[in-house]
Amino acid sequence: MKKLLLAGMLAATTAGAAMAAPVTYNLDPGHTYPSFEADHMGGLSTWRGKFNKNSGKVVLDREAGTGTVEVEIDVDSIDFGHDKMNEHAKKGEMFDVANHPTATYKGKFVDFRDGAPTAVEGELTLRGVTRPVRLTINHFLCKEHPMLKREVCGVDAEGSFQRDEFGVDYGKQMGFLMDVRILIQAEAIRAD
Repeated sequence: MKKLLLAGMLAATTAGAAMAAPVTYNLDPGHTYPSFEADHMGGLSTWRGKFNKNSGKVVLDREAGTGTVEVEIDVDSIDFGHDKMNEHAKKGEMFDVANHPTATYKGKFVDFRDGAPTAVEGELTLRGVTRPVRLTINHFLCKEHPMLKREVCGVDAEGSFQRDEFGVDYGKQMGFLMDVRILIQAEAIRAD
C-alpha cells in the first residue's frame, strides 16, 4: 500500500512539473501594433506613428515567473498616416531603412504578480545601435481564443527612450525634443 501511495505521489509531482514548463507563443502580426509618439518642432505638436509589419515570439513560464520576448520590426512599414512623412522618415537622416531595414527588441519578463509579468527588461536595436529599454506592462491577460480554440495572451505595454542615442537625431539642431514614447499592443498565440 505504501509503494502504491508513493508511486501516486511521484506521478502527481511529475505531472505538476510537466505543466509548469515554459510555453512558446507566436506574435499575431494582425493584432500587434508597436506605435510611438515623438515631438515635432520643440513642443509644437506630437507626431504619432506605428509599424505595420512585425514578427516575434514569447516564451513564458507563469508558474516559475520567467519568460523572454523577441520582436523584429520591418522599419519600412512605418506609418504616420502621412505619406510624405513616411517617406522622409525612411531616409538616411532618420531611420535609414536602406541600411537598417529592421529593428529588434529582445528582453526578459520581470516582476511577476499573480502569474503575470509587470515589466520587461530588454534591449532595442535601431539603426544598428543597441541600448537598454525597459517596458512597463499595464495590462496582461491569457485566455482561450474563441475562434482558434488555443490560448492567446495579450499585453498593453509602454516605455521611452532618447532617439538621438540611436542616431536618429533629425531636428535636434532645430529644437526638436529627442524623447520617444513607445506604446505596444500585442497578442501572441500559443504555438503548440
